[in-house]
Amino acid sequence: MVIYGVALLAICTLAGVILGDLLGALLGVKSNVGGVGIAMILLICARLFMQKRGGMSEGCEMGVGFWGAMYIPVVVAMAAQQNVVTALKGGPIAVIAAVVSVVVCGCTIAVISRINKGEPLPKEDELAHPLPVIAPTVSPAGGR
Repeated sequence: MVIYGVALLAICTLAGVILGDLLGALLGVKSNVGGVGIAMILLICARLFMQKRGGMSEGCEMGVGFWGAMYIPVVVAMAAQQNVVTALKGGPIAVIAAVVSVVVCGCTIAVISRINKGEPLPKEDELAHPLPVIAPTVSPAGGR
């Protein structure tokens, strides 16, 4: 089985981690600063560059798209877990701020949905699209 796009993702990830570590050292922070974001930008740029040059087969392009799409949620989930642990250690103000931000976002969504009343979906005519009738088949016990 051929796994397309993994080498390009790995190269971009390593380059992003190295550049993030260098940026952290330049800023005087003992941490990786923006390595994941740099890696994603490098992956996007490499993909666009290879597409323009014709260096990507269809399978490779689909593989890079798949791994790029998988990369973002995994990294966001890892970062979110770290942020929650840090916030809970920080005291109640972080939890209060999180709850308030969720409530504000929910209220904003409710206001936007009430302001922007779109057209309702057209009613589906049951006669225009009759459902196929599948006749049940009876088979004896044992599947024969």
